[in-house]
Order: sequence, then structure tokens, then C-alpha cells
Amino acid sequence: MSEELAAALQETTQGFFPGFLGVRFVSVSKERIVGELDVTRDLCTLPGRAHGGALMAFADTLGAYGAVINLPEGASTTTLESKTNFFAAGPEGATLRGETTPLHVGGRTMVWQTRITADDKLVALVTQTQMVLLPKSG
Repeated sequence: MSEELAAALQETTQGFFPGFLGVRFVSVSKERIVGELDVTRDLCTLPGRAHGGALMAFADTLGAYGAVINLPEGASTTTLESKTNFFAAGPEGATLRGETTPLHVGGRTMVWQTRITADDKLVALVTQTQMVLLPKSG
């Protein structure tokens, strides 16, 4: 199921910001999403290091998709809060790996934590809160 779900989610990124960034889903389950992002020159700030905003957008994408696959039927989600700690540079040419796991899956909010690494070195740790938007009744 993980590969099929990853392919289905990948398809939804085309024509949108995650597709532009180049986010790739490697494996997907309700308990863990793994994605990759190549650090291209377009995503860099000087001198050849991944821009912090690109790292945050990568993590936000993974966490948001984690929330989406855990939503009740008819609900949607939006990022309520995101906090990023940067530990090392994501060098141009590297492939970043993001691993997202839920810290809390509730009826009104979900909290996801994403570890971004390059060659097993921690680049950033992102914690985000997703609001669960329930469908309007009546």
C-alpha cells in the first residue's frame, strides 16, 4: 500500500508548489511519510546552500500530506503553526531526506515532526500543527 499511496500523492503535486520544488514521496503510511528533495541551484541561497524557506516548504509538504491521509472523510487541513530548527547546511547537489511522524493525531489538530537529513546528518527539525477543518453541516 505504501508505494501505491506514495504514487497517488505524488500525482497530486503536479502543477502545484510541491511539484515545482521537486518533492518526491518515497514511502507513505498513516504513521510515517518519507520524502526526498534534491538541492538544486534554484533552491539555494548563496553560497550554494539550501534556502531555509525551501527546507521549511519541504517539511510543510510532508506534514500536510501526513495530516491529509489521516483526516476524517470530508475534512480538509491547513497549517496552523510551524517551527524550524536549523542544524546544518543542505549543500547544493545533495538529496535531502525528510521523515515525518505524527506527535498527535486529534479531531481538531494534528502535530507532525519532520527530520530533514543529508547523508544521515541532521539539517533541520520541523514541528508543525495542522488544523483539521471539518465539513460544514447542513
